[in-house]
Amino acid sequence: MSDITIQTIGVIGAGVMGSEVAQVFAQAGFDVVLVDTTDEVLDKARQSVDRSLRFQRMLGARRGLAPPPAAARAEVLSRIRFTTELADVAEADFVVENVTEDWDVKRPIYVELDQLCKPHTVFAVNTSCIPITRVGGVTQRPDKIVGAHFMNPVSLKPMVEVIRGYHTSDETVQTMLDMLAAIGKEGVVVADSPGFVSNRVLMLTVNEAAYLVHEGVADATQVDRIFKGCFGHTMGPLETADLIGLDTILLSIQGLFESFADSKYRPCPLLARLVDAGRLGRKSGHGFHDYE
Repeated sequence: MSDITIQTIGVIGAGVMGSEVAQVFAQAGFDVVLVDTTDEVLDKARQSVDRSLRFQRMLGARRGLAPPPAAARAEVLSRIRFTTELADVAEADFVVENVTEDWDVKRPIYVELDQLCKPHTVFAVNTSCIPITRVGGVTQRPDKIVGAHFMNPVSLKPMVEVIRGYHTSDETVQTMLDMLAAIGKEGVVVADSPGFVSNRVLMLTVNEAAYLVHEGVADATQVDRIFKGCFGHTMGPLETADLIGLDTILLSIQGLFESFADSKYRPCPLLARLVDAGRLGRKSGHGFHDYE
């Protein structure tokens, strides 16, 4: 890590992913500034963090571990500052951006962050498909832009896909790996390419599984049962899609289709129809499966 001592973490986007990223850094003792556009989203994020901490307490008790007291939950929450003002991340030494997988949304955020943040601040792009080199190109600090593809749920996944952009420096990569180590996670460094490793494979799998349902070969439950029973997967591909969010899945597969101009990434019509219908997965209560 560089000589800069990192104490304050900026987290942009307070959805499912952003709130979990904020939680794990706060639990590791960092001060966190969590930013989103509305108080309603931030209130949901606060409730989500509290609920997750309660779940960890119950899980620890079931495993015979000493559960953290309620005071510990309050302490973690006290380390997170919930705000609608992007300018409040100006004090951060490290920023993790988690907004929707839409370049038209991400781009202006990085232009503003670049002006707001200190010159040494590293920007970690939590993305599944946006090229890291493209992000670096809209800032004056391309050497300090690095990809950090966290997996959902963040608190339970021990590994993060780290992506080196064209200009990303060795120091920035090492800072990213050190920050992951500080929250108990390991990073695997890969080169910049649309979808990187995980989503270039996963999105094809999810999209093809959606086609099987679309064509009437099997229903969603049957598809997932085969992957769990035959291959030992904890979750099937369509359950995984519901967990990630079908809107995010659709944006990712569309991004791959546009980047490679390869028909194998053509989004399944059923996936698009479910998104149009508001069936986004767990977060909406309905996706390929029902959760209510």
